[in-house]
Amino acid sequence: MKRRSFLKGLAATAPLAVVTTPMTLSAKATSPNTLDLKSAMDAITKGTGVKDSTKIKLTVPEIAENGAVVPVKIEVDHPMDAANYVKSIHVIATKNTNVRCADVMLTPLNDKGYFATRIKLGTSQDVMALVGLSNGEFIKVQKPVKVTIGGCG
Repeated sequence: MKRRSFLKGLAATAPLAVVTTPMTLSAKATSPNTLDLKSAMDAITKGTGVKDSTKIKLTVPEIAENGAVVPVKIEVDHPMDAANYVKSIHVIATKNTNVRCADVMLTPLNDKGYFATRIKLGTSQDVMALVGLSNGEFIKVQKPVKVTIGGCG
């Protein structure tokens, strides 16, 4: 008797599986982590302007042999006083699916605006350091990185 009721239930649900499968297949698959450059910049700066700056020293390799581990070092030549300091450092890869690689929040207790990490690059692209200051201004610098192999996408 249990097998018969199981088969009846299976027969009742089979048409639902056939109906929902084509709809599921036709839906465009998007990742919740997809974020383009403009959206990321707007989210970080909240629409304020961003200026190019020579106060930021961005160190990245010109040619990355492995796109999965690209070293990035950011040094900001700016005071770290209680009233005037580097508030945030953002690492952005301009052509990755999610361009935001790292967001670091700082305080005057950090003593200097510095951050180093390794990021993943899907293709050859610009790496940008976007720095937020305590007065609400944002400054940036960017450099190109050529990925030869091992780009992750």
